[in-house]
Amino acid sequence: MQDARNAVYWGKMVHPFFQNRPFYVAATAQGLCLITWPHETFDMLQSWVARYIPHAALIEDQERVGEYAGQLREYLDGKRKSFTLPLDMRGTAFQKTVWQALTRIPYGQTRSYSAIAEAVGKPSAVRATGVAIGANPIPIVVPCHRVIGKNRTLTGFDGGLRTKEELLRLEGYDDYTAVGHAKFQF
Repeated sequence: MQDARNAVYWGKMVHPFFQNRPFYVAATAQGLCLITWPHETFDMLQSWVARYIPHAALIEDQERVGEYAGQLREYLDGKRKSFTLPLDMRGTAFQKTVWQALTRIPYGQTRSYSAIAEAVGKPSAVRATGVAIGANPIPIVVPCHRVIGKNRTLTGFDGGLRTKEELLRLEGYDDYTAVGHAKFQF
C-alpha cells in the first residue's frame, strides 16, 4: 500500500467554461496543491510534482480529488463565491505570503500588484510580487485572476488574458481595460 504522506492524487476535469477542454486537479493528504490550465499537459503536472514534491507517487484518484473538483465546478457554474478547501501551497516563504494575500481578495473585487506588495509588507517589491503571483500553482482557488494593473488594465496571466477576463466577468467585475501588456502599471 502507498504511503499517503508521499502521494499526490490527481483527477482530470472538463467544464464548459473551458470549452470542455481537460485540465487537472491535484492534491496531497494536506490539501489542494495544483490546478492546471487546459493548455497545460499531464507532463507539466508530472514535472511540477517532481520539482515540488520529490519522490511522491502520482496516483489517479477521482474520488480523492472529488471535493476539490466539486467546489471548482460550483465556482465555474456561478454557484460558489468562496472556497472551503485545505490548501497545500508549495513555494518559497515569500510566494506563500503573496498567495495568502490573494486569498483575501473578495469575490468580484480586484487589487493591483502594488496593493498586494503593500499588503505583504514589501511595498518596493512590486515586480517580485508579480513573479510570485505568476507562479501560483492553485489558480482560481487562490485568485490570481483578481490582480490587475494599477491603471485597471488586464496584465499577464498564465491562463491567458481572455480567461482572466472571463473569470472576472463570471464574478460580475468589469471595471478594467482589456489592453493586455500595452503600457500597464503595476
